[in-house]
Amino acid sequence: MFRPVIPASGLAGWNFLQATYDRQLKSFTESAQTRSDQAYLSEKLSEPITVDAFLNDRRLLRTALTAFGLEGEEWKRGFIKKILTEAADPQSTFLARLNNNQYTRFAEAFRPSGNVISVSEATRESVGARFATESFESAVGQIDNSLRLSLNFKSEIDSLVGNGSSDNAVLYRLLGNVPVRTVLERALNLPSDIRNLPIERQADMLKDALSKRLGIRDLDTLKSAETVSKIVERYNALEALAQGASSGRNPSVVTLLSGIGSSAAENLFRSRQS
Repeated sequence: MFRPVIPASGLAGWNFLQATYDRQLKSFTESAQTRSDQAYLSEKLSEPITVDAFLNDRRLLRTALTAFGLEGEEWKRGFIKKILTEAADPQSTFLARLNNNQYTRFAEAFRPSGNVISVSEATRESVGARFATESFESAVGQIDNSLRLSLNFKSEIDSLVGNGSSDNAVLYRLLGNVPVRTVLERALNLPSDIRNLPIERQADMLKDALSKRLGIRDLDTLKSAETVSKIVERYNALEALAQGASSGRNPSVVTLLSGIGSSAAENLFRSRQS
């Protein structure tokens, strides 16, 4: 299995990962294990499958869940069955009340009809590609979880913001998505005990911090490339400082490394592959 190359933490690691992301993802996608899992998913979903058969096939369920950022949720088979059952009911408001974008997208892809899941070729290809990307991000997290959270934030933020939703709805979605929430809490230097407060108070504090620390008053701004970059860079800088302080490392090392350019990053990545 291809192992991502992450030569540094903090901003240095983030800059390197951004410079080599496409090449590393391609190498990961072409690895034997990833291709095998993608082929298994495509084969099993090439014909209609009952909900129970889908849930009882551990490899298929793991691959499908991973594609939507739900890796490790396989044990929740009863809950997942309810998700699919409710998704098939046009009168159900369960998914809206759950307010979990990942499970909503999962349910839309595998919504059953008469207890049978039928997946189009286009959806199979899309899920297979999602699986490779999410698996790569998981592999990054095994080396540096802060960088995985940064990738999660970058890929998830657009689906959480906008679409004509009210500010409160957006804030609740941000707070309900663990990777996005974690990045925002650190980037905005929110207190560690904020999660103990009522959700309404948490939303107020998040909105206030976005305004005061980043000048964000229109939440739609959160999905702009410039804002995403600013938040992720701030998150990695503050996370590196926090980790450096707790371990006694000199955080100036991170600052010195953060200037690594894309050419140097590519050379280092290629040297690791030779």
